[in-house]
Amino acid sequence: MNRFLLPAGLFALLVVVLFVGIQRAPQKNVIPSALIGKPAPAIRLPVLGGQGEFDSASLRGRWWVLNVWGTWCPECRVEHDMLLEIARSEVVPMVGLNWKDDDIAAQAWLRDLGDPYDAIPADREGRVAIDWGVYGAPETFLIDERGIVVYRHVGAMTREVWARQFLSRIPKPAGAVG
Repeated sequence: MNRFLLPAGLFALLVVVLFVGIQRAPQKNVIPSALIGKPAPAIRLPVLGGQGEFDSASLRGRWWVLNVWGTWCPECRVEHDMLLEIARSEVVPMVGLNWKDDDIAAQAWLRDLGDPYDAIPADREGRVAIDWGVYGAPETFLIDERGIVVYRHVGAMTREVWARQFLSRIPKPAGAVG
């Protein structure tokens, strides 16, 4: 019995040290993306509801945001009011990649909750999301005017994340105050 006491005690100590380290880690909510600093994967998909096709090349020369969402995602509902607020600010175009969703459910969601998106490509099979390295919704990416991925946020968008991680990176227009 005594011979198991030392290994069990060491294991318990290791668990406590790892737990404390994780809790105190300043970057615990940051999940690095292999896309940061690289060209954004192309998006050419039908638009939700079948009104044509979205091509991300149309945004070349402009900063823009890609928000990955689905009606099946509880955190997507949590962030939705913030996305509406961002859309009202008209700082950058926001593209809503509707991921592995039902078109009718997604259209009802936007009709009932409001539509923050400038374009909504429908990634019904999830292939584009794979190119972007998405593994869960919501995820939000910031893309610069050259088409380079500048930042990725995993989880619901908040005012603090928008201000610190997105707005702080977007250049202000000439003559803008603040």
